[in-house]
Amino acid sequence: MPGKKEVWCTVNGKKTRLLAAGNTTLLQALRDIGVTSVKRGCEEGECGACTVILDGLPQKSCIVLAQEVEGATILTSEGLVQNGTLHPIQQAFIDEGAIQCGFCTPGMVLSTWALLQSNPNPTDEQIKQALSGNLCRCTGYAGIQRAVKKSAKLLAPKLQGGDSQ
Repeated sequence: MPGKKEVWCTVNGKKTRLLAAGNTTLLQALRDIGVTSVKRGCEEGECGACTVILDGLPQKSCIVLAQEVEGATILTSEGLVQNGTLHPIQQAFIDEGAIQCGFCTPGMVLSTWALLQSNPNPTDEQIKQALSGNLCRCTGYAGIQRAVKKSAKLLAPKLQGGDSQ
């Protein structure tokens, strides 16, 4: 395609080809291949609705250029689902009423996943800090805080054993 470059990366465990012009964001490139959990919110890196895990770290995909992800590993909320079963973090968000409109949920879930990878037993303050880049305009944060704590309890045996998914 004229003006577009082929970028190869791994998205949710699958080698994937993205076609991207120089100004195409990772957010747009992912949506172009059908990844709908990344949401277009502020497009300025402020709201967290477009959060993905890029090479193990949470990143706002609206401020990453798609051409910069050559060879990278990207995890989205869809990638947490295994054999049609929600990841324990996703289920905890449902169980704890941490979802209302759902727009912020994928970003919150991925930020929680990243937090628990590095800190399987976070304090309330560490949870607030880890989620500080994700805004929720509907639910407030009490349910989200409960969901992160529940996720930590559910995942503790797996995280201590080294199995993150």
